[in-house]
Amino acid sequence: MNIGTWIARLTGALLLGLAAPWAGAGYFVWDAVELPASSGAACGNGTPYRFFVNRTPFTRNTVIVYEGGGACWDQKSCKGEGKLSAVNPDGIPADYLAQANSAAGGLVTPFSARLDPFQSVQTQSWNIVYLPYCTGDVHSGNKLAVYADSDPASPRVQYHRGHPNVREAARWMRAHMGRPAQLLLTGFSAGGVGSTTTYALVRDLLQPTGRASLLADSGPLMPAPRGASPQQYPSLPLHERIRSAWGLDEPQGLVTQFAATMPGFDPDDLGTVNTALAQRYPADRFGYMAFQADGNFSAFSYEKFFPDIAGAPTPEARMAALLARWQPDLARWTARLQQQPNVAFHLPYFRNFNESHCLTIVDFSGTGIEDKGIASLSPFVDNTLNRGVPMRNAEEDRVSDLSRPLSLAVELLKFVLGLFG
Repeated sequence: MNIGTWIARLTGALLLGLAAPWAGAGYFVWDAVELPASSGAACGNGTPYRFFVNRTPFTRNTVIVYEGGGACWDQKSCKGEGKLSAVNPDGIPADYLAQANSAAGGLVTPFSARLDPFQSVQTQSWNIVYLPYCTGDVHSGNKLAVYADSDPASPRVQYHRGHPNVREAARWMRAHMGRPAQLLLTGFSAGGVGSTTTYALVRDLLQPTGRASLLADSGPLMPAPRGASPQQYPSLPLHERIRSAWGLDEPQGLVTQFAATMPGFDPDDLGTVNTALAQRYPADRFGYMAFQADGNFSAFSYEKFFPDIAGAPTPEARMAALLARWQPDLARWTARLQQQPNVAFHLPYFRNFNESHCLTIVDFSGTGIEDKGIASLSPFVDNTLNRGVPMRNAEEDRVSDLSRPLSLAVELLKFVLGLFG
């Protein structure tokens, strides 16, 4: 055991010992908060929305973690059937964070863990709020939909209430936890989208007294102006579909609210929310990350809209068709991001886990940009929180990552997942 590992384990044991006397007071444990139906909050099947709070008496700093997990705009995917479908179609139980098949006891990401055995981040000593995902709308919708396309006799009534869920959770936090000092919003996959789209909503309700930051993982809102060609802007068909399905343009929808509150936002291009946020909050820091070879979010973005992807003759041809759209989309996205002085991005090429999707799940192994001298995501996280000069790096080496070793924790999880197919 090296000295660093020994110190980390000793520190963890000491923190756990310090935490024990406070646990009975509601500190250092996950408390479930159930929002009333009268607030407008709900999971996709209409059951109550629950989120989870793990408090500490030692700081007012707060990190809010948005869970990822697919999305839906048809009957089967809203019922959780099929790849990339919506997670938690039956709602969120009160013991959700204790279930090994959901958020893994708070260890699904280092940002949701109090004492993570695999990866340390400075927010593990903060108040932690975990926002589960159960609405199929990347935490962003506000519409009651009925889907009967696959089974008309048993329609699915879907509560796309991601936006009200976040709003009411933030109101609860302000009433019961007060104004945070430092505030970080972070999320992975669908949670990366949701932490971006609801950043202004949460920030304005919580009104942090110190720094506010965003770390959005693998949920990029790509440029996609209406009236343009899907061949030039391949995320456009997806954006058009979700605008209608999730009520984004309706009076209480996020697009309508953005248009009224963020002068830099173009309602005809959902991708402008990134730069509009940076302009509205010039003292805040916005960090975005994604893999250049992401085979998951790219599939979600394009596969249902481009026949050459769904009908590709081989897995290799399918991936080539995905990346032929994904990588130019990323280039347009980062070109916009770097126009703002308070925006950073971190784009490694590949990680042999989860289809190169999400940098902040399990741990940060395999997330480095070695050709820029960056060993992992950790410096990017610290730079964003500590307000260093924004890091803007995209890996050019597209070979080394293909054989780069991962941590024992990730390899073990890959093995376990392989056992269950």
